[in-house]
Amino acid sequence: MFDPSREQARHFFLESWRKARAGEPLTPMEQLAAAIIAEHPEYHATLSQAGVLERDFSVADGQPNPFLHLSLHLAIEEQLRIDQPPGIRAAVHSLAARMDRHDALHIALEALAETLHTAQRTGTAPDAHAYLSRLQRPRR
Repeated sequence: MFDPSREQARHFFLESWRKARAGEPLTPMEQLAAAIIAEHPEYHATLSQAGVLERDFSVADGQPNPFLHLSLHLAIEEQLRIDQPPGIRAAVHSLAARMDRHDALHIALEALAETLHTAQRTGTAPDAHAYLSRLQRPRR
């Protein structure tokens, strides 16, 4: 199982972005990471800063963690690719039929983050049923 350290995961995103901007060949996973970064111009300056590999991001300080956000996007894209948990593809497709795909992915990202937070807080495995239920909540 792939279990990168914080530094390895951050390096993966930074290197994928660097290679994409330089026009260098990318692996399929690097292509996906670079595409996700390209969809988030609000992070481009932060990802170019010296020391970003070691930087701590604090929501309390108003500093969203771009690496966490990008990692959750990558996880969602992989879930969609393999439809795991079963039904995620249909749920996100249903959302995307009513709004921009990126906005639909952000709803999935929030549902995944909430599911992971609950599992971490309770010391249990992530609840796939609760995750899908969060995705199917009525939206305004």
